[in-house]
Amino acid sequence: MKPVQYFSDEYLAQSRKASPKQIVEYLEQFRLMQQPAEKSASKTKLISMKVDEELLALFRSKCEIDGVRYQTQIKKLMTQWLSS
Repeated sequence: MKPVQYFSDEYLAQSRKASPKQIVEYLEQFRLMQQPAEKSASKTKLISMKVDEELLALFRSKCEIDGVRYQTQIKKLMTQWLSS
């Protein structure tokens, strides 16, 4: 079960007053905080691979239900497999 975060009415009222620039700055700072330091310095490589269409559709659907990006989930699974 995923944890649920609740916000006070005051916080929500204050958040609604944020300008688009403030929102973008906040999201960018949040993104940078979530990146591990060692991964932020590494380069990424675009790859192409063949995957069964049904398998990919099911995987993407599950990721959508779980609220994660499917490519991010693939990278996470690859990392977990390498560390096992």
